[in-house]
Amino acid sequence: MNTHSPVRRRALPALLTLGVTAAVAATASLTAPGGAVAQDAFDVNVAPASISWGHCPQDSDPPGRPPSPKARCATVKVPLDWSKPKGEKIGLFVARYPAADPAKRIGVLMSNPGGPGAPGADDALYADDPYDGYDPAVRERFDMIGFDPRGVGRSEGARCDESILDKIPARPRTASEFERLRTLNGRLAQSCLRRTGPLAAHMDGESVARDMDAIRAALGERRISFIGHSYGTFLGERYARLFPGRLRALALDSAMDPDRPDAERYLKDGSVSVNRTFKRLAAWCAGSAACALKGQGLAAVTDELFARADAGTLREPGRTGPTRKKVDADQLSTFLSGELSGWNPKSTARQLAALHTGKGEVNWISGPGDLAARLVLCRDYDFRIRDYAHYRAIRARVSKAAPHVRHNSQSLDLILGCQGWTVPPKPRPARAQGDLPPVLVVNATDDKATPLAGARRMARSFPNASLHTVNTVGHWMYSLPEPRRRIDAYLLGRTD
Repeated sequence: MNTHSPVRRRALPALLTLGVTAAVAATASLTAPGGAVAQDAFDVNVAPASISWGHCPQDSDPPGRPPSPKARCATVKVPLDWSKPKGEKIGLFVARYPAADPAKRIGVLMSNPGGPGAPGADDALYADDPYDGYDPAVRERFDMIGFDPRGVGRSEGARCDESILDKIPARPRTASEFERLRTLNGRLAQSCLRRTGPLAAHMDGESVARDMDAIRAALGERRISFIGHSYGTFLGERYARLFPGRLRALALDSAMDPDRPDAERYLKDGSVSVNRTFKRLAAWCAGSAACALKGQGLAAVTDELFARADAGTLREPGRTGPTRKKVDADQLSTFLSGELSGWNPKSTARQLAALHTGKGEVNWISGPGDLAARLVLCRDYDFRIRDYAHYRAIRARVSKAAPHVRHNSQSLDLILGCQGWTVPPKPRPARAQGDLPPVLVVNATDDKATPLAGARRMARSFPNASLHTVNTVGHWMYSLPEPRRRIDAYLLGRTD
């Protein structure tokens, strides 16, 4: 998952784009005799919502880039709480870009760009954008359907007291700080419930998957094709789990772990992925004259920086020498996590050299916590940690598994954001019976947001799935030519 993913497709840095495909067979089958679809308990007495297309809002982000004139927009009403289908309703903002060739139309291609918290309607609003839209072959055969998930964007966006975020300890160093973090996270959760209402407790992936099926029914479609990126892959897995017989094709790009990892496994997978990218950087540095640390051993220099940070002697570099501002080990891990999310080896090595010599500049990454991630992922995953001693033990074990970077700061931010969250994790829904199509999973070998280990588990969760790995550093493989061609060919080539 990438909590800082773009609203729409953006070109991502890549080292290599060599792909290897592996067939994945699961031991458990989702297929029932005869392929009958078991009726979901929440489907009872839920009449399909109506949909009436109209003009789309012309405001855009960034300004001056209005959506395609071919796009049409609507609002679909769904239950706020799917366990109470006749209860209060909320509106979902939905956008449609019609197939360019109705005679060759396959059906609808629904999408989600991830986040969580990205307004997915943009996928349809800008479907023909020359920079980050879909290829003409895809737009010719599919109605492109995008939607803002519940609580996001134009779908009754959630509101919280963001002033609390600045008071929450970023990295608790004592038991009292850990308890303060929990207390403030709890206050933040309560502020979301006060300002947003009960919707703040129903922004989980299962609820969004049920919303997707409500959109399908409103469109009058028997089945959908779906492409999910980053957190959107989690939604795709949930939809497959709940409504297997209603999928024509399922493409999952940069896949999340569907198995509800606990805090330690989630942090370890993400940290090992960043550590692997660091090793790639060190190997590059050893063989490249462009590396500012060539001949000095980049790994050894970085390990020394951590030792100095632990001792309290590492300082921020300045124009003529070290400044008085200390750099601690957590800051160093955060820097490495940010730098190694993509592939810009010259810049990364130059900044490490600046820290080493005390002369130069470092681009530090910092910012408030991600509210959308808390509202969604603290319900989808169970990241609860018993106490401060348990937290320190997890940190120590993960540091041993990822010695050159110590931890993945994005993963740790998410885990700490769920401590003390007053809306508890939601149980994983049971599998419905029904036939699933073959599934395509695509992932980078080095991705800090959705590590390859989680993508492998995603592929194994289906009875018939192919995992295509891309030898690169980055996220959102659909932004690269070769994976994009493979995904498009899969979506277009699936036969009924």
